Amino acid sequence: MEPPSASPRAGRGPWQELLLAVSLLAFWNLPTTAQVTVESVPPNAAEGKDALLRVLNLPGDTAGLTWFKGETVLPTHQILLYVIDTKVTTPGPAYSRRETIYPNGSLLFQNITLNDTGSYILQIINQKYETALVRGQLRVFPELHKPSITSNNSNPVENVDSVVLTCESQTQSTSCLWSVNSKSLPDSPRLELSLDNRTLTVHGVTRNDTGPYECETRNPVSADRSDPFTLNVLYGPDTPTIYPSDSYYRLGANLSLSCRTASNPPAQYSWLINGRPQPSTQELFIPNITAKNSGSYTCSVYNNATRLNKTTVKTITVSEPVSQPLLTASNTTVTKDDSVLLTCSSNNTGVSIQWFFNGQILTLTDRMKLSQDNSTLTIDPVRKEDAGKYQCEVSNPVSSNKSDPVRLDVEDDSTEQSSGLPPGAIAGIVIGVVAGVAVIAALVYLLYFRKTGGASDLRDVTEHKPSASNHSQDQSDNLSNKIEEVAYSSLNFNVQEPKKSTSASSSPAATETVYSEVQKK
Repeated sequence: MEPPSASPRAGRGPWQELLLAVSLLAFWNLPTTAQVTVESVPPNAAEGKDALLRVLNLPGDTAGLTWFKGETVLPTHQILLYVIDTKVTTPGPAYSRRETIYPNGSLLFQNITLNDTGSYILQIINQKYETALVRGQLRVFPELHKPSITSNNSNPVENVDSVVLTCESQTQSTSCLWSVNSKSLPDSPRLELSLDNRTLTVHGVTRNDTGPYECETRNPVSADRSDPFTLNVLYGPDTPTIYPSDSYYRLGANLSLSCRTASNPPAQYSWLINGRPQPSTQELFIPNITAKNSGSYTCSVYNNATRLNKTTVKTITVSEPVSQPLLTASNTTVTKDDSVLLTCSSNNTGVSIQWFFNGQILTLTDRMKLSQDNSTLTIDPVRKEDAGKYQCEVSNPVSSNKSDPVRLDVEDDSTEQSSGLPPGAIAGIVIGVVAGVAVIAALVYLLYFRKTGGASDLRDVTEHKPSASNHSQDQSDNLSNKIEEVAYSSLNFNVQEPKKSTSASSSPAATETVYSEVQKK
């Protein structure tokens, strides 16, 4: 946008005087034209930059051009007069030495100022001395400087105070845009903007309203953002938490506790053990603890800005490791359908008992029953699948221990039957033996009487009584002679086992032969 070669002149020639006169006369009767337009380049000009009111579609028979500032054509508002043929430019009262007119009628502004904002009129005079007016608009905006954020309360208290943030800018005719945590403001009833967006009110401020906040000022030619602003919200202390969460410790272990809370400014910490004050510190350490260290541990926190305090209590229990339990059984070898009682004995108190079967946690069936404290396990009736290794485990919060395994064997009814004769067979044998002895005695008696002739022999024996010694001797000789002839006899007894309920067919009868022998000595 270089200026034309002709420079403005202070004096006026005849032609310029004529154009000026025509322009003044045209002020009262101005024809219009739709073909000629004026536009601003750029549409919004920045202060201190250059701007151009560009004329489009200027008629070819144009003889002269005159620019006026304002809404009316007045001599006092004239900026420049330009004659096409002579290329002579004549400045007017409104000329500021920063304006330059081009042969096509465009008007250049250099180092534009805010005062240049407004309406402009271009008067076109053709060779017939007819005039036409075309209007243009120039808008100038300042370059914005970085805004800043101020607060009416530098240390608001959570849920107590409200805060008013103000976006401070050197330029008033600007729009303001707020952001928090690098995002647009959320839709919240606690956030309130003024009509011009320059103030942001945070009602009932909380710790989540800390920020940072930013405000951005804008106009059509520039924008600038403030530095982040962070609220120093005072809050807490919250109810403290004691770490770790464990409440049970092994005898002889080291006890290390830490108390934590959310608080701004940071809270002050203090401890009580069973009501006895301890050093004011956030950490508590006790080496090689004993049962005497069991009890209540209290952590207290205090915020000197909010003047609030909170406490929490933790119960610590110190326990010794459990010893190995003893597992006993009422019977380790049982017959199916019998019952068995397993008992888990421990020298420790306050322990929990868990049962195991073949190395796995025991799954109770409807035939199994545990006592109220789990120390006894009853199985009634016993089944073959109950055979195996049983264990019990005792535990407290710091240790556990398992018993030695106890094996349970389960036998069928047929196992006992196959080990010997049934009771019925034994009774039959006994009866048979007794009967056999009786029969043998009877046979001996019959044989004796048959040899000696019966009763006569008896008389001979009884009548000869010479003396006691002779009587005894004779009787002995007669008996010896009578039994010299020996007969053998045998008795057969049939002994049959009772039928088994599970056998498919009965076994053949077993025959027992009992021999009785009487011999001569």
